[in-house]
Amino acid sequence: MNFAFKYDLLVVGAGLYGAVVAHRAHKAGKRVLVIDRRSHTGGNCYCENNGNIFVHKYGAHIFHTSNKEVWDFVNQFVEFKPFIHSPLANYKGEIYPLPFNLNTFDALWGVKSAEEAKAKIEEQRLHLDHEPANLEEQALSLVGKDIFEKLIKGYTEKQWGRSCEELPAWIIRRLPLRFERNNNYFNDTYQGIPVGGYNPLIEGLLKGVEVQLDTDYFDHREKFDAMAERVLYTGELDRFYNYRFGKLEYRSLRFEEEQLQQKDFQGAAVVNYTDRETPFTRIIEHKHFEDRGAEHTVITREYPMEWSEGAEPYYPINNERNTSLYAKYRTLADAETKYLFGGRLADYKYYDMHQVVALALKADCEI
Repeated sequence: MNFAFKYDLLVVGAGLYGAVVAHRAHKAGKRVLVIDRRSHTGGNCYCENNGNIFVHKYGAHIFHTSNKEVWDFVNQFVEFKPFIHSPLANYKGEIYPLPFNLNTFDALWGVKSAEEAKAKIEEQRLHLDHEPANLEEQALSLVGKDIFEKLIKGYTEKQWGRSCEELPAWIIRRLPLRFERNNNYFNDTYQGIPVGGYNPLIEGLLKGVEVQLDTDYFDHREKFDAMAERVLYTGELDRFYNYRFGKLEYRSLRFEEEQLQQKDFQGAAVVNYTDRETPFTRIIEHKHFEDRGAEHTVITREYPMEWSEGAEPYYPINNERNTSLYAKYRTLADAETKYLFGGRLADYKYYDMHQVVALALKADCEI
């Protein structure tokens, strides 16, 4: 330990990545301080207890992995309730099971066998003599007209704020099709929701670690840097370097939460609204993650929006411009000795929670 510094490690960001690294460093005997500009820990997996309904404040979070090391690690801190994610699609009042499987094809066309479904898709597929020029051509060449128009087009255009003809084909290089009746969205071995929401998981990870909330690193950067021998930064990499090369682009989200005095609203945790006219992409009904018999229900409508400074960055836009720009920032980051970088924002990648945990378990925590 270097006692010239008050802390061995400062962790900027109390989300899942920061919490796992902080836990490991603390367990190794390091002096750790975690700071976060929000008023709560947990980042985007933070939950709020509304009358025994655990509301996922930043969108639906379902933990799923086939990595036993990751699964065993998170289960040290909280009990996980088995949960099979089986979302539905609502297209102008028509309901279709997701992901695309024989139940979906049956609802679309009344087909009863894999052979019938494959024949219907082949009949509708766009047969190209060139590489798909955009997302629309890519999707039509993979799944055909009905699936594209009812289940992909409107949802995708809302999510990205652009028409499918303007979006690059690589966004959907493949679309998984199941020719069996299986509504389990994930293929992973382990799937679940922590009992009591995600807060107990984060609290377990940060037990014994000093945490300061409502604290923005950039308000007192020099002071915080002087307090610790090493700094783990989990925020936006371009902001760390004061946007030296320009700003990376994101899509953001706005959440509209509503409490209803009825036991059930939609009968499922997640329903996607796939038509273009409905302004939101999905409705989450939180009690279906862990139903404790509440007499009311809480729903959240999710509205995609353009990101601007001050809004929460959710989805990186990994086009050529941003990929090139991020590479410049990453070159600077890789040359640092005092600073470590990791997590969704610092890596400019969309990660599922199990991927975040796996990366944090491999992170260099040596001080």
